[in-house]
Amino acid sequence: MVNESPDVPPRRRPGRRVRPTRRGRLVLIIGAVLVLAAGAAVLVPLLTTEPKTEQPRTLVIPEGWRASQVYAAADKALGEPAGTTQKAVATADLPLPAEAKGNPEGYLFPATYPVTSGTTPESLLRYMVDTAVSRFGADHITAGAQRNNVTVYQTVTIAAIVQAEADSASDMGKVARVIHNRLDRGMPLQMDSTLNYALNRSTLDTTTGDTKMDSPYNSYVHKGLPPTPIGNPGEQAMAAAIGPTPGPWLYFVTVAPGDTRFTDDYAEQRRNVAEFNNNRRGAGHG
Repeated sequence: MVNESPDVPPRRRPGRRVRPTRRGRLVLIIGAVLVLAAGAAVLVPLLTTEPKTEQPRTLVIPEGWRASQVYAAADKALGEPAGTTQKAVATADLPLPAEAKGNPEGYLFPATYPVTSGTTPESLLRYMVDTAVSRFGADHITAGAQRNNVTVYQTVTIAAIVQAEADSASDMGKVARVIHNRLDRGMPLQMDSTLNYALNRSTLDTTTGDTKMDSPYNSYVHKGLPPTPIGNPGEQAMAAAIGPTPGPWLYFVTVAPGDTRFTDDYAEQRRNVAEFNNNRRGAGHG
């Protein structure tokens, strides 16, 4: 007879199955229920989806856009009826300079703005104006305006003309210099962009009748700057307005794309304008 170690369990007879007692079966059932319950507790948070964070849309305001264009784009982005954003100017409590007299033209800063379901015309306008006031209130802008003997608001007006008139960013400094030189000499600016603003259009074709129109934005008739900016300038145009390129120029014309000619000689300017007109006729304009 072989003695078995007490640490070794006794051998089962071949073919014999272990059957749980009634009490054992009850314990197994309860245990299974507990396991299932625990599993369900783990699964619940996995099956529960948290609300997704709203992804904001964006509204892009290009440099040089007029307020009317900004209003229309804002209405579209917000799904509002046409004219809603323009009407909101009166109730938006915008931090504009006193010179603006409540008109945000020039202070609807060109940038990309987030638009969510909570965005209102008033909040969007305040965002734009707050951005402009912050950028235009920088020390170097204030110092540049003082150096040029103009206010910051007038600098924004100059920058808006620069934005509209310059054929390229590299021309902005020279265009700004022409504006300052003409202002210093008491000459009318004679900028077609101011006429276009008054007529709510964009064209290179200015007629003699246009230059005689009765409007405070007619810079052929009225000396000095127009009463408001004629658009919303970007930072490059503002930089040109406070730091124009040194030079004697009083005239300029873009004879062809990429070919803007600056001069202080009126006879030369007339020749350049004649070349511009010939190029326009050759291209089927006029």
